[in-house]
Amino acid sequence: MAEHPGRRERGPVGPDDRQVVARQLGRPPRGLHAVAHRCPCGLPDVVRTAPRLEDGTPFPTLYYLTCPRAAAAASRLESAGRMREWQADLARDPALAAGYRAANEQYLAERDALGELPTRTTAGGMPDRVKCLHALAGHALAAGPGANPVGDRAVAEMGEWWAAGPCVLPEEDR
Repeated sequence: MAEHPGRRERGPVGPDDRQVVARQLGRPPRGLHAVAHRCPCGLPDVVRTAPRLEDGTPFPTLYYLTCPRAAAAASRLESAGRMREWQADLARDPALAAGYRAANEQYLAERDALGELPTRTTAGGMPDRVKCLHALAGHALAAGPGANPVGDRAVAEMGEWWAAGPCVLPEEDR
């Protein structure tokens, strides 16, 4: 399986990354725990979030796709009906379904290491549904190729979201 674009990371979130993510989202990030993946342009495009927000509210999205261009690419796939297609593939392909269940277990283990939630549901719909390609692509980018077969499909079809350069400008260039 081919490597995903950019690079995986588990680094702490510094003030510069926090500012970039805030500009990407158009609001201050919530529950920000770490940068999980960097776009080929060098900016964060996936962050790892805490299982609970600062006020204690459960937040099941461990990996959050922050780059607006990557998010738009995932949205285009959703609009094109890929979620329905891949959901049907899960029912037809036992190997794909097994890989997706394994992705769910790995995701839950990582989330539980940060703090357990009462739900075993994940934001992407794992292990039985294809619910959110943004979450699944974020997981695939953060965990690496082969970790999430449906997320890998999304990343492969999202195109080169980074090709036009950084999605936000550095603070000093604004």
